[in-house]
Amino acid sequence: MHRQARVCLECGTPLTGRSDKKFCSDYCRNAYHNRKNRETNSLVRRINARLRKNHRILSSFNPDGKTKIPRRKLTDAGFDFDYYTSCYRTRKGEVYH
Repeated sequence: MHRQARVCLECGTPLTGRSDKKFCSDYCRNAYHNRKNRETNSLVRRINARLRKNHRILSSFNPDGKTKIPRRKLTDAGFDFDYYTSCYRTRKGEVYH
């Protein structure tokens, strides 16, 4: 039976050492996983950026945390109503995002 040579999954360098070793260095291991998870990480980065922008907009209009801001004013500032982190319903049934 022919045994296949083990090589680094990232750069293809022949591996020596442990039989279950997959990468030749920490750099290759990190590069491989960063490349593999790039799409997922990119989505999370875009969502977090949108949430940070919304938070900055709300903070600029609402320094005390209890101000009502007209929807039009938020829209004009670039607030994205599709991205928010919490929802609060008052006893009167009013909803705050």
